[in-house]
Amino acid sequence: MKAVLFISLAIVAGMVVPIQAALNVKLGKAVGDPMYGAFLAFLVGTLGLLAYVLIARVDLAQISGTSTESWTIWLGGLCGAFFVAALIILTPRLGVALTLGLTVAGQMGFSLLVDHYGWFGTPVQAISWSKVGGVALIVAGVWMVQSN
Repeated sequence: MKAVLFISLAIVAGMVVPIQAALNVKLGKAVGDPMYGAFLAFLVGTLGLLAYVLIARVDLAQISGTSTESWTIWLGGLCGAFFVAALIILTPRLGVALTLGLTVAGQMGFSLLVDHYGWFGTPVQAISWSKVGGVALIVAGVWMVQSN
């Protein structure tokens, strides 16, 4: 039952990305600058997460747990900002389907390496031919999407 819940959550999270891309493009156009639009999108997201932290009464002292980690753990936020900014810049030029298809292809291809080598503290999961084939099918799908 948990697997169904997690799979459903993953699908819904994926469904939200095209909505996010389209709305963030509109936001960037409304303010006249895609990077300013990305900033505002992250500001709204930050406020939403702040509301959660306050409502859930998260122990803010837990941030002290980061002191034993490498400073690189903070780069995830920059990765997210880059991704959102890239979506805002690319979506009006490539369309939602091609932009997201290319980003998914990039995600899946690089994810195989991250899993295989256990980078960033992830569990090691060896690359297999079936996984490479899955990524190849995604790349083929992106090619089909762009070849109108």
